[in-house]
Amino acid sequence: MGHSAAVWDYRAATEITKDWNGIDQVLLRILRGSSARVSLHGAQVTSWRNEHGEELLFTSSKAIFKAPKAIRGGIPMCFPQFGNCGSLEQHGFARNRMWAIDENPPPLPGNDSSGKSFIDLVLKSSEEDMKCWPHSFEFRLRVSLAADGDLTLISRVRNINGKPFSFSFADHTYLLVSDISEIRIEGLETLDYLDNLFKKERFTEQGDAITFESEADRVYLSSPNIIAVLDHEKKRTFVIRKEGLPDVVGQKWCVKKQ
Repeated sequence: MGHSAAVWDYRAATEITKDWNGIDQVLLRILRGSSARVSLHGAQVTSWRNEHGEELLFTSSKAIFKAPKAIRGGIPMCFPQFGNCGSLEQHGFARNRMWAIDENPPPLPGNDSSGKSFIDLVLKSSEEDMKCWPHSFEFRLRVSLAADGDLTLISRVRNINGKPFSFSFADHTYLLVSDISEIRIEGLETLDYLDNLFKKERFTEQGDAITFESEADRVYLSSPNIIAVLDHEKKRTFVIRKEGLPDVVGQKWCVKKQ
């Protein structure tokens, strides 16, 4: 007697739609009900929902979903500069550009493809970019949603003409949490950090875990590959994993910018 097996097709779980400004966005879905939306404006993840339909990313009520303004919320892609540590505009220009869909992306590894939905986006240096940052590059971003609802972003930067250049980038994630006083961050204990509220003065974290009683804007140095954000009110934990980014994790709470 023969056997049959269902074959998961990631393309069937990927839909191209338009937002209310007519900008293309990609909707990723998986069978258990989780979803993610990725705008071609900035290659920005604007929504990530769990299997219960609960939104996991914060987006400001004042967010402008129209180029050339950056979208405030979700996961902005900061490149080729993070923050104001350089000569470019705040967080670089990639989050303000229109990206393209890679129509022929490399496949997922065989042991990593079951039930996963993904999209590959690409940004190439333009004449406009070269005026402010004279380097030829190709930035590829893969956004994938696993069968269990885990969201993964993989960035690849390619030097087109071989002339060396340096850059920085960040997935500037806005997690949606409850009362900030109910939040606890674990994994950054004993680390040195730069405090942006005190002119980037360097301090050492003294607490067993990080909690919030007032505005905070810090950059933690040599952070571990795994940290956890615990939301006691929602009884939810975000586990954040990174690879190939040896340096920093930033955190911010600023009520006036909501």
